[in-house]
Amino acid sequence: MEKKKFRKKPVVIEAYQTNKEMVIHTLEGNHHASVGDWIITGVNGEQYPCKPDIFAKTYEPVE
Repeated sequence: MEKKKFRKKPVVIEAYQTNKEMVIHTLEGNHHASVGDWIITGVNGEQYPCKPDIFAKTYEPVE
């Protein structure tokens, strides 16, 4: 099977950085978010946490 490369489509998301520990109810179950994690709202309204280093590598601000 040949592997192919893909790029994420440029989708604008909403996110905020949490200042408290919290549990996020995701489509895959409950996930723990730590202080400083980003809480992302996906294209279908679902929410999930993202660690700051991964967020910085994946997303950039929209002007």
